[in-house]
Amino acid sequence: MARVLARGAKGMAVLRDNPPTQDQQTETPFPSRKTAMRLGSLDVFRGLTILLMLLVNNVALDANTPYLLTHAPWKGGVYLADLVFPWFLLAVGVAIPFAAASFRKKNLPSWRYDLKIIQRSIVLFGLGLLIVSSIARRPVFALDVLPLIAMAYLVAAWLYDLPAHRRAMIAGFFLLAYWAAIRYLPVPGVGRAIFEEDQNLILHFNNTFLDAVNLRGLLSVIPTSALVMLGSLIGDLFRLELSPLRRSAWLLAIGLGLTILGMLWNLSLPYSKTFWTPSYILLTAGLGTLLLGIFHYLVDTRGWHGWTFPLTVFGSNALFAYVVPILVKVWLLQRIEVGGVSIQQNILNFWRSLAGSYSGGWLYTLSYIVFWWLVLWVLYRRRIFLRV
Repeated sequence: MARVLARGAKGMAVLRDNPPTQDQQTETPFPSRKTAMRLGSLDVFRGLTILLMLLVNNVALDANTPYLLTHAPWKGGVYLADLVFPWFLLAVGVAIPFAAASFRKKNLPSWRYDLKIIQRSIVLFGLGLLIVSSIARRPVFALDVLPLIAMAYLVAAWLYDLPAHRRAMIAGFFLLAYWAAIRYLPVPGVGRAIFEEDQNLILHFNNTFLDAVNLRGLLSVIPTSALVMLGSLIGDLFRLELSPLRRSAWLLAIGLGLTILGMLWNLSLPYSKTFWTPSYILLTAGLGTLLLGIFHYLVDTRGWHGWTFPLTVFGSNALFAYVVPILVKVWLLQRIEVGGVSIQQNILNFWRSLAGSYSGGWLYTLSYIVFWWLVLWVLYRRRIFLRV
């Protein structure tokens, strides 16, 4: 059957019928479906990230929430919830080499690729503004998750034409410069370099300069761009002519090296998701690469595909899985009331009345995840994938 690409608004598209080629499958920050033999591991990794996101964002246990599903306190290390966002960024970076390879095969002028990068970034940025505005129930301009992903992707994708060693040097420079500024530049009004939750250079810039123009968090583009660039270097490994076993070994070695480097850097500047410290960047990138290496060995090297299907369904439509559940919850479940109570609260009350406060909270969370998995499964079976 012929491939049909139904264009939507603002550059989005729905891909139907024949699955895309290997390069097409990874040509966007939130790609569609991969071939199982080459990049099944990336879909599994992305699917696990989506699963963790849905779990963390919809846990309904209040004070009984396991600490790993919350964000770590200041100087409290890194919890499971702290891995979701950087793993999204890592997956975005891994996709970049395939986007570039797909474009090169079309023999189009390079400015067309630059234009496509800008278009993707604008669409992701716009979707992010739609989400934060929907949550606030008023128009809001804020650098939340998707806007930050869009800007980090823009930087890393534009620099991808550089040789790998130069991209590695630039990523390292970004992290070193960011670390040195926090570690050694005095904070105005304090008179010395300090890194505390309520006093540090990044916070000073946010409060003094960036808040006034709704750009709080803009400095985070520096370390997050470095993370996406590291992901593009990892993605290069999938483009090299290596055996799956050697590629898995390289992924594991690089992941271990990044993890150790992040742990060592923590001794100088602690992990912080809020301020995206280099130690946090390298630790999460290292753990993600280790996991990707394990998945690559199990799925692509050993051919153990059966257990991956639930995660593949999540990972094959990652943009839909991120955006739509949030909008449905905000627009419908939290706004529409039945008997003076929101639909979301009615569902939670039903599960709690059935199984008690704690078990009912878990049933609510798991049922929400299962519902969206079924939605994504229907889209997967019909080969419908949201792309930008």
